[in-house]
Amino acid sequence: MNFKHLYYFWVTAKAGGIMRAGEQLHTTPQTLSGQIKLLEDWLGQKLFQKSGRQLQLTEHGRLALGYADQIFSLGQDLETALRQVRGSVRRLDFRVGVADSVSKSVAYRLLEPAFGVGQPIKLMASEGKFDDLLAQLALHRLDLVIADEPMPSRVSVKAFNHALGRSGLSFFAAPALQRRIKGDFPACLQGIPMLIPGAAAAVRQQLEGWFAKHQLSPEVVGEFDDAALMKAFGREGQGVFLAPTVLEEETCSQFGVAVLGRTVELVESFYAVSVERRISHPCVLAITDAARGQLF
Repeated sequence: MNFKHLYYFWVTAKAGGIMRAGEQLHTTPQTLSGQIKLLEDWLGQKLFQKSGRQLQLTEHGRLALGYADQIFSLGQDLETALRQVRGSVRRLDFRVGVADSVSKSVAYRLLEPAFGVGQPIKLMASEGKFDDLLAQLALHRLDLVIADEPMPSRVSVKAFNHALGRSGLSFFAAPALQRRIKGDFPACLQGIPMLIPGAAAAVRQQLEGWFAKHQLSPEVVGEFDDAALMKAFGREGQGVFLAPTVLEEETCSQFGVAVLGRTVELVESFYAVSVERRISHPCVLAITDAARGQLF
């Protein structure tokens, strides 16, 4: 592939048209159109289509743009890395994926020690579905995945689970709702409005079994894949919600809620998943050591 042709396509797609891209590249629209046509011929697909007087990306063009974004972003990273001032400390890139079922507060507490490794780092964090993040890990686009469950055996990715720690769960309520709740915990949850994690959360099955064991039937008024959104509704008194006991003080302070009760029968576990069986990345080492020795 002629990467000059790809670069012209990329600039044109970003600029929104041939004329504007030509101005940025200091070349004529005719030259630019000819270079893009050569790329289309080489790929065997049309990348742009006309819509009135405008150019729009085709489906293949959108696909090509996604790859071009990655290619030229890596090129910029390469240039930055090699142009470091001689004698300066090299910045360490640390690419992390956080499963969307993991509380943002837990994720921050787990990742924070990475900034204490003794050299400058650039943290690149993304959130997504666990399976999607594992696919990125397999392609070495991530150094680490933080999740609330170990990598399942059904996933054909060569990676390793590193247990970080576990915490019991606490139940919280806003003051107005708390005044309506009578009796001892956990019996006081009977018939009470409840906000619970979504079906994808690792703790969800535990919670349903716990309700059955204690013969509880709370009024489930909301299910949330995003723990932060669940807490926001809980702060407004829409229902009782749960969070790891290790974050009890922080949760009460941040959301203005009180603890109704806590249990160790419900446990949320946290894992670091990496392609290394024996951890060598300094940021991952800092995270695992801090989690096992301090957070949990």
